[in-house]
Amino acid sequence: MTPQERDPRHVPLVHLLRDGMVEGVHHGSVVALAPDGSTLFEAGDPDVAMYPRSTAKPLQATAMARLGLRLDPAGFAIAAASHSGEPRHLEAAAAVLASRGFAETDLGNPADLPYDPVERDAWIAAGRQPSRLAHNCSGKHAAMLAVCREQQWDVDGYLDPAHPLQRAIRETVEELTGQTVPRVATDGCGAPLFALSLRGLARAASRIATAPEGSPESLVANGIREHSDLVAGSRRDVTRLMRAVPGLIAKDGFEAVQLAALPDGTAVALKIADGGDRARPAVLAAALARAGVDPDLLAPFSNPALRVTDALAA
Repeated sequence: MTPQERDPRHVPLVHLLRDGMVEGVHHGSVVALAPDGSTLFEAGDPDVAMYPRSTAKPLQATAMARLGLRLDPAGFAIAAASHSGEPRHLEAAAAVLASRGFAETDLGNPADLPYDPVERDAWIAAGRQPSRLAHNCSGKHAAMLAVCREQQWDVDGYLDPAHPLQRAIRETVEELTGQTVPRVATDGCGAPLFALSLRGLARAASRIATAPEGSPESLVANGIREHSDLVAGSRRDVTRLMRAVPGLIAKDGFEAVQLAALPDGTAVALKIADGGDRARPAVLAAALARAGVDPDLLAPFSNPALRVTDALAA
């Protein structure tokens, strides 16, 4: 199956309320899959081609594990991370680099300031300049370099879609999603970005979350579960959600894409059409509740000013 390239048919998912009146509307698409892969519910256009942005990182990390990359759980967590730039994040990414004899200067991602506003402000106040290690994707790039060292591939051009590493990652993405990639773009960090659908993304997340112990997929899932603080950050909703819901793996991405999967394989993938994060946690919480997660666990992720539409109501 190849996702269709066309204008997405998103639907209203969330109403922004002010004194009981609808002031704004967030459109988007969402799909939830049961453990057997059947559709629990969907809204909008979960089969149109879209860019998963950083929600693809657990899939990319799985590809690297399949290629023989072996890291400790923290290493796989940072490989799958869009980290906030906190000290422990930089230390984890630097540890992956050092484990294979690389330095920050070997990273192919651009230099940046920390993603977290508090960390960024402190960084600027201290007079520090943007660095490659501070970029939120540095863990993924460190892991990519490590794989190249393991496979004895040339690290020059490791971000080229024709490089053996990127060809292998594409093969794994297609196998996990059950879809043929219809288009390849370049993500903000310089890595190839493979288009797929929300349904394919949910299918891949389910497979990673339910992989048997000792499999390459389980190395990634266990790393994410054990080190949710490395996957995002101490002030990020994604980390707080994984701490709140036992066994959940979750990953956000720019342009308001999100995946989440429970240990039994129930999986959710969503995108907010306007690319803003305001509606994303509320939609995910509503979708997980409808999929069977205890609503009390999800209460901290609701927003009284946001009301999900009938498209998401149970």
